[in-house]
Amino acid sequence: MDRTVKNAYSGAMARPRAFDETQVLNAVRDQFWTAGYAATSLEDLMRVSRLGKGSLYAAFGDKRALFLRALRGYTELTQEHLRRALTEAPRAIDALGMLLEAPVDDGIEADARRGCLLANSTCELGNADPEVLAHARETYEASTMLIAECVSRAQDEGDLPADSDAVALARALLAAQQGIVFMSRTGMDADTLTATARSLADRLVPRSSAP
Repeated sequence: MDRTVKNAYSGAMARPRAFDETQVLNAVRDQFWTAGYAATSLEDLMRVSRLGKGSLYAAFGDKRALFLRALRGYTELTQEHLRRALTEAPRAIDALGMLLEAPVDDGIEADARRGCLLANSTCELGNADPEVLAHARETYEASTMLIAECVSRAQDEGDLPADSDAVALARALLAAQQGIVFMSRTGMDADTLTATARSLADRLVPRSSAP
């Protein structure tokens, strides 16, 4: 049989996947997010995905490949949420303040208690897995640039000094935000976290009284 015809025939006969890839990746992501990479077993992945080993690995590769896929999906989603939060607020200064309060507002009893999957994974695997470390650096740099653009908008709107270093302030805001997330993992109560977030916002980006 001609190779082109054979490939077309094989593709036509291939069985469609009997599962929702997004649902599987979300379930796997949550497992890694809750338990960490090392503590997540193949049995855990099979349980949360409701797939057998053969189906799971045939679709996504081995445990590391599956983890990296889930991690990239997580960072893509968080980057999009960050972009929207920073660009859709009427005034940039308020968006920057909300950046610090977001980990508290998102729910201390939910995701905030688990921290940031990227930060958790970097702490666990950064020294042993260069790909995870490189992905973390790229993601944090991209986040810094998004925040710096918002800082520049706040400067243009007259709410921040025009001569301040937008990138340096963006890095400080990102570091402060990640600090709030980390503190939430220690069991600190919501009121204390909220007060801490607002104190940081007042010092780093005091909100304008303008409408």
